[in-house]
Amino acid sequence: MAEGKNPLGNFGYSTTPSFSGLPTFFGQPYTQDLQNVDIAVSGVPFDCATSNRPGTRFGPRGIREASLLQIHEPPYGWDVDAFSDYKIIDYGDVQIDYGDVRGFPQRLQNHVAGILDQNVTSLVLGGDHYITYPILKAHAEIHGRMSLLQFDAHSDTWKANEPTDIDHGTMLYHAINEGLIDPVSSVQVGIRTTNQEPMGMNIIDSFEVHERGAQFVADKIREILGNNPTYLTFDIDSLDPAYAPGTGTPVWGGLTPIQVAVILRKIMGINVIGMDVVEVSPPYDTSGITSVAGAHVAVDLICLWASGK
Repeated sequence: MAEGKNPLGNFGYSTTPSFSGLPTFFGQPYTQDLQNVDIAVSGVPFDCATSNRPGTRFGPRGIREASLLQIHEPPYGWDVDAFSDYKIIDYGDVQIDYGDVRGFPQRLQNHVAGILDQNVTSLVLGGDHYITYPILKAHAEIHGRMSLLQFDAHSDTWKANEPTDIDHGTMLYHAINEGLIDPVSSVQVGIRTTNQEPMGMNIIDSFEVHERGAQFVADKIREILGNNPTYLTFDIDSLDPAYAPGTGTPVWGGLTPIQVAVILRKIMGINVIGMDVVEVSPPYDTSGITSVAGAHVAVDLICLWASGK
């Protein structure tokens, strides 16, 4: 835990209405100062790797705004009080040159590496799912080969056409081939699309989640991950479109929010070293429930991280 408490109180702007002030994540202070910080939350408004419907460039802003609905009470059902015991900041967005798509991966990798170099944990709000690849590269520089816990409708291990392709369906093909993650000690939850090459990843598909229940899934996740350093990536399309319509590639038969909430709480204590929430596309959801779901997931990932400390 970093020295000192959150200067804005336990739960952000607790005396300010959610509709007032700057929409920082969970009401945490916006700053570029990483001194004594435990978690830095970054936005990555990038959707140039999307294969279907764009719009996730608006995801970080949507998640931040939705997160303000939660700030008055501690997150429910956790044995830790992450927002009191740790200093969490909104680090702002990665600076993106939309005319230089090829330069984006290195720009993002450098951004995350700069956070990790200060012994600060990174939580990223996407953006499409390609962003996980440069983020993993930054983490691998410090942690070496990692385990991956992925919530997703898609495996994202489709073979890349080119070594330098920027595609949100091939980034794990690259990550596994480059030795960034160990597929044997990694697990994908919620998969429900066909891919002939899983590349050795352990898969708990959405049917198994529905049929076997959250406790079984949590036990299986623990068995696979052990205490390995684990990067957690959460694609919002792991949720059924009924709960998260605002995403680029919705697939029916997905997870429910309560299944995800219970699974995350039942794996408390795993060794999370970094995390992201991706593929929230507010333009395809006028109700905002997808952003609300993304915000809840992001808060729970922070609590999960804290539970392992």
